[in-house]
Amino acid sequence: MRIHFIAIGGAAMHNLAIALNQKGYQVTGSDDEIFEPSRGRLEKYGLMPEEQGWFPEKITSNIDVILLGMHARKDNPELIRAQELGMKIYSYPEFLYQQTKNKMRVVIGGSHGKTTITSMIMHVLNFCSLDFDYMVGAQIDGFETMVRLNSTSNIAIFEGDEYLSSPIDPRPKFHWYRPHIGLLTGIAWDHINVFPTFENYVNQFRIFAALMPDDSDLICYSNDSELAKIACENSPRLYTQVYSEHPAIVENNETLLLVDRQKIKISVFGRHNLQNISGAKLVCNRIGITDDEFYKAIPSFKGAARRLEILAEIETATVFRDFAHSPSKLSATTEAVKTQFPERKLVACMELHTFSSLKKDFLPLYCNTMKFADRAIVYFDPRTLEHKRLEPITEEMVKTAFGQEGLEVFTDSDILFAELEKIDWTNKNLLLMSSGTFSGKDLPLFAERLISNI
Repeated sequence: MRIHFIAIGGAAMHNLAIALNQKGYQVTGSDDEIFEPSRGRLEKYGLMPEEQGWFPEKITSNIDVILLGMHARKDNPELIRAQELGMKIYSYPEFLYQQTKNKMRVVIGGSHGKTTITSMIMHVLNFCSLDFDYMVGAQIDGFETMVRLNSTSNIAIFEGDEYLSSPIDPRPKFHWYRPHIGLLTGIAWDHINVFPTFENYVNQFRIFAALMPDDSDLICYSNDSELAKIACENSPRLYTQVYSEHPAIVENNETLLLVDRQKIKISVFGRHNLQNISGAKLVCNRIGITDDEFYKAIPSFKGAARRLEILAEIETATVFRDFAHSPSKLSATTEAVKTQFPERKLVACMELHTFSSLKKDFLPLYCNTMKFADRAIVYFDPRTLEHKRLEPITEEMVKTAFGQEGLEVFTDSDILFAELEKIDWTNKNLLLMSSGTFSGKDLPLFAERLISNI
């Protein structure tokens, strides 16, 4: 089969291209901009386009399938040509479903924690030497790619993103998967450019559950009123089950799971990760993993990339990077670091980068979300608002919205990072939170320099 990717450079798209190449398909692709790490990975597998741009003349009838990425637009010349030729055009979630429709599908959805729970399940199944397909939104230790499809597995583990499937398919991605085991972590309003009201956003999760086959397993976090309603609506058609925070204690900056009379040391920490572990365990149990197998595997789970990722550390200081950008994620992540290291001062620095976070009407949802930080800093780049064609916001608007005494706001990343370098980092932790890069900063390099100066 010959498959052509329109917008091959995306995080999910380039990984799917690699996975299909490894499966033996003939893969080509195009994009008008491809950045690292996509560029290097595509080059490694011989899939990097010879030149960047769109080339409708390359869309011919001998291509079997077109895969359309979100980076492309409706007026993309290659897409228009494919439509003129009447070719089959898939979004990547639709294609993943087609590839796994005869397998047991496990999907992890929710406004937060879905990448981590998916990663935990993958780690445990890999530890137990099970064969499975997967798609996850971050790089995971022990897995070369973020997508895998093969002909021998009977299980597929997918992270269920609620964002749009493609420029011509406005359905949320996770509506495609119709899982036999579905887990929802919680609902906190996000993607307001697509889901303009909270009710509209919640309804996407309601549809997700409604699309699950009869007698499937729906697992929900127990302390979420919207999930409780969804579970009730689908019982007894679905087998519903809830989970909560796994019992644990923190001793000497280490988190220990409490299992019967044992203490099991783990590498991840924070209440949200204790919730994630409980959810992952339930899913693994439904797949056939025993409790004993799960607890043998989970201590070696190091976390997903950019989820409380340690960039640099010494005995008295650590620099963390996290993907946190929404209010719920911001609150959970700052609390986690402060609880794990109560004797250290916490400097928490977050970037307003997504469409939702930069929206003036959305800002008040950040009220008190950095209360666990000893020094709270917010950064935004006015050029990002211009690029996203959003109404301007001011430093004063941000301070008012966050409602935290002493909150500092920066709009120049050079000035911000120069300020961070002035700090004596002895007995302090730095938490850098963003779905972006603080306007192009090399965060690992900066972290190493910061720590080396202590």
